[in-house]
Amino acid sequence: MKAELAPLVITPGEPAGIGPDLIVDLACDPAVAASGARWVAVGDPRLFEARAVALGRTLEVELVTSDTVPAPIPGVLFVWPVMLKRPVTPGRVHTDNARFVLETLDVAIKACREGRACAMVTAPLHKGVIIDSGETGFTGHTEYLRDACGVSDVVMMLATEALRVALVTTHLPLRAVSDAITDESVTATLEIVAADLSRYFGIESPRIGVCGLNPHAGEGGHLGHEDGTIIAPALERLRARGMKLTGPLPADTAFTPRYLDVHDAMVAMYHDQGLPVLKYAGFGRAANITLGLPIIRTSVDHGTALDLAGTGAAERGSLDVAIEQALTMARSATTSSTQSL
Repeated sequence: MKAELAPLVITPGEPAGIGPDLIVDLACDPAVAASGARWVAVGDPRLFEARAVALGRTLEVELVTSDTVPAPIPGVLFVWPVMLKRPVTPGRVHTDNARFVLETLDVAIKACREGRACAMVTAPLHKGVIIDSGETGFTGHTEYLRDACGVSDVVMMLATEALRVALVTTHLPLRAVSDAITDESVTATLEIVAADLSRYFGIESPRIGVCGLNPHAGEGGHLGHEDGTIIAPALERLRARGMKLTGPLPADTAFTPRYLDVHDAMVAMYHDQGLPVLKYAGFGRAANITLGLPIIRTSVDHGTALDLAGTGAAERGSLDVAIEQALTMARSATTSSTQSL
């Protein structure tokens, strides 16, 4: 008999954005309840109740104060309570609630690390609001989880049903990318991607395509040196350890069937090298996955959409994919742990 997973925990992100809308819609969907997967939201019950009213939905919010999360019931939202610092108007952000956003993350992280949750799924936060609030050292969602979990390297990977794209660098100005492409960063990224594809996706020996940095992967050094002096040697050393790597590939042809059909993931050197392709292939149907953490974290592929908050126009597709990916990863990790005993 398969062991039952601990519940999934979902954070609302920016309370004035569409995160609460998506959570309310999820709780009201009979198909979600019929799946049987247990889940709990973190946040202020008043926030979810008010957003349900704004959306014209009938919702009952039940506080969960123990570690036992009931099976899903249509129209019922189970909540681990974290209280807002000030009331929320959809679409209007306020720095006073930055601390609320981080506290919801803290609760979810702690639950995952203690095994009380199998994974966490995050709705989008507003990075600018948190930085403007004076939260010292905050640079982003992913970095906050990295530091909270005490790891040095994490990898952002976005995934659709048919495509996985991981990044060596993420939110950097383009002029800073070249300096960030080092033997250490390329090696760490590929090691994390390979390990987590195996652990969380059941791919025993993953095949990974690796983009070069420069046009035509440097054109033999005529269009930049990084591909030949940094990326290629790093790949050679990792291949010698048994990793299945192709590259460095010219990025303008890497995302074609010739390569996609024979690789389990593609690794891009920077944000706008890989993610435009991924989002063209499946925007609104993709999940953002943080690899390299000791816990499972997935997120949506979009922002707070403040203009849609409370209107009923927000689409839930990416949240559904993020939940599906999180559960897939949790089941795979459970299976791997069981087999290793």
